[in-house]
Amino acid sequence: MPRYKIILEYDGKGFVGWQRQANGLAVQQAVEEAIHAFSGETVTLFGAGRTDAGVHALGQVAHFDLRRDFSADKVRDAVNAWLRTNAIVVLA
Repeated sequence: MPRYKIILEYDGKGFVGWQRQANGLAVQQAVEEAIHAFSGETVTLFGAGRTDAGVHALGQVAHFDLRRDFSADKVRDAVNAWLRTNAIVVLA
C-alpha cells in the first residue's frame, strides 16, 4: 500500500484547527475529503503536528495511505483541485 507524504500551507481562519472535531471543519477533515473525492478511498491523514483554531501553517507535513499507486504530481494536483474553495494548498 503506497504511503504519500504531503506538505501543506493553510490559512487557519475558518477552521477549528488541524485535528478533526465535531464542532466544525478541521484542516485534516477538509484534506481527507479532498483525497476521498479524487481517489474514491476513505483515508486517515496523519499530521506531524497540530494547529489550534485560527492558526495558519506554512510547511505542515502529513501522510496518508492509498491502495492505488498515483504519481506525486497527480496527488498534489488532484487534492488541490478539490481544495480550491478552501484556504489550503498542497505544496508537494
